[in-house]
Amino acid sequence: METTARDFNQNASRILAAAERGERITVTKNGRPVAILSPVAEEQPVPAHPTDPMGDDDDIPVFHSGSTIDWAEGRGVYLEGFGA
Repeated sequence: METTARDFNQNASRILAAAERGERITVTKNGRPVAILSPVAEEQPVPAHPTDPMGDDDDIPVFHSGSTIDWAEGRGVYLEGFGA
C-alpha cells in the first residue's frame, strides 16, 4: 500500500489499522518515499517505557575540569547579558 503524507495526516488511524493487519505502507511526500510503516513482529513486543538499565556506575563518565576559578566571586560579570 502507498499513501501520501497528507493522506496519512488525515487518515492516520485507518492507515495504522492496515499496518496492524499486516500491510506494509510506504508514505510519500511530493512523489518521493519518505517513510515505511510495517507491522511489529509478535516476537518483539514494544515496551511501554525503557526497561533496560542505563549501565553500571562504573560506566558513567566523570569529567574533571581542573579549573581553579571561584565562580561564586564576580558572578554578576559571568551572567551579564543573561538578564541577571
